[in-house]
Amino acid sequence: MATVGTERRARRRRGGRRAGVLLAAVLAAGLAAGCTSGGDGDDGRGARESPTATQDGAAPPALAVKIDNAPAARPQSGLDDADVVYVEQVEGGLSRLVAVYATRLPESVGPVRSARESDLELLRQFDEPLLAFSGAQSKLLPLIDEAPLTPVDPTSEADAFDRDPGRAAPHNLFLRPDRVLEDPPGEAALTTGFREGPAPSGGTPEEEVTVRFPAARFTFTWSDADGRWQVSMDGSPATTRDGDRLTAATVVVQDVTVRRSGFRDFLGNNTPYTETVGSGKATVLRDGRAHPASWSRPAAEDGTSLTTPDGDPVNVAPGPVWVLLTSGR
Repeated sequence: MATVGTERRARRRRGGRRAGVLLAAVLAAGLAAGCTSGGDGDDGRGARESPTATQDGAAPPALAVKIDNAPAARPQSGLDDADVVYVEQVEGGLSRLVAVYATRLPESVGPVRSARESDLELLRQFDEPLLAFSGAQSKLLPLIDEAPLTPVDPTSEADAFDRDPGRAAPHNLFLRPDRVLEDPPGEAALTTGFREGPAPSGGTPEEEVTVRFPAARFTFTWSDADGRWQVSMDGSPATTRDGDRLTAATVVVQDVTVRRSGFRDFLGNNTPYTETVGSGKATVLRDGRAHPASWSRPAAEDGTSLTTPDGDPVNVAPGPVWVLLTSGR
């Protein structure tokens, strides 16, 4: 096992493929290759060599994990420790999650599933993040290799993943974050563009808001006792594996363009591409109120800014932020 502490991984490619493993101050060798089966079109990446580690004083990166959200995958692990949870549309109108960790690292995260092309644009706002995923289509692998991120999958970090024998594949692969990061990188790694601060004035009181995808829906119910929005998925309360309710301090419903991509799943369904660079309308839920807003992300390297109709910043509340990337409600 190799662990990233405060060191930035160097990049080296051979034969057009990136050796995307993680290193500690002392390089670990001989990582075993794994496989990424599971019926969702995940192709193995093959064995990869270890690059040479460098130390340039850079802060450690954020950890992003692609998480399954099929009913059979629930309850998930580690969502309650995520700083940001992105909800995106996948094949068949279903949803998957990208959980980003910077201030806390849970013991386990998952179930981990495959990457999509949209993830690469979404994660450009972070400084070379780690992306943990179960695998990807063979045509997508070169794009992942070229992206400014470090891939973490069962072929690059076999010891960082476990299979839950109590669950059926492909909903049983879990990441152990402590095996790829020694410590949380801290708030500086959260280059989302979101800013904590007081709520904007106005807004509409809301007890419950439902956001719909073509084949999935999320409901956020305000809890005065928690001071947060309780999360439900497809009509059922979303919980941790210990039975606690998942909550969000802020919910950003971001209207985006979801278009067809050049990829299909193993059943032939087109993979949607969610555009997160650009601008559009949004609704920000915090403190029991809904605030109309606009979002803007001029370039992939930029975070997303949120502003009121008058152009004033819309701050988020301290705590987890859920971002729903939807083309319609």
